Amino acid sequence: MKHADRTPEITVRRARTRDVRAVRHLIDTYSRDRILLDKPTVTLYEDIQEFWVGERASDGEVVACGALHVMWEDLAEVRTLAVDPSLRGTGVGHLLLEKLLDTARQLGVDRIFCLTFEVAFFERHGFVPIGDTPVDGDVYSELLRSYDEGVAEFLGLERVKPNTLGNTRMLLRLR
Repeated sequence: MKHADRTPEITVRRARTRDVRAVRHLIDTYSRDRILLDKPTVTLYEDIQEFWVGERASDGEVVACGALHVMWEDLAEVRTLAVDPSLRGTGVGHLLLEKLLDTARQLGVDRIFCLTFEVAFFERHGFVPIGDTPVDGDVYSELLRSYDEGVAEFLGLERVKPNTLGNTRMLLRLR
C-alpha cells in the first residue's frame, strides 16, 4: 500500500524493552474508548518479543505498534495494532501490518486472525469477517488450556464477551 506523499519517514523494527512506555501510551490512547483492549504493563514486557514498532526517523519517537501472537502451528493473531492518532491515514498502520504478515510468513503460519473495529483497514489487506472460531475440535480443546486472555477472546469464551462486544472477527489466509 503506497502513501508516499503522506507517509512520514518511519522505520519498522522489533520492539525493545525501552519501547514499552511508548507502547503503553498508544494502548492507553485507544483503550479509554474501548477500541483496544487494555493490557497490564507487565504483560507488555513479557510479550515484547512479539511486538514491532514504527519509529519516526526525524526524532526517534515510537508512533505505532503491533504484535503477532502465534496461537497454533498454522494460526497467529495480530494484536495491539495502534498508530498515533495524529498519523492515522498516513499509511503507518499499513507498514506495520505488512511487517507482521511478513513475520507470520517467515514463521510458516498459514492463517492470521484479528478481532477489530477497523474492518475496512483489515479488508484492504485481504482479511475477511468470520463467524465461528476457525479451528477443529482437537485444537479448540488444546487452546482452552491457554491462560492467555487473547486466546480466550479468539475462542469467544463467555468470560471475555463484555470486552469484545462490537468487534469483528476476521481471518486472512496466507496460502
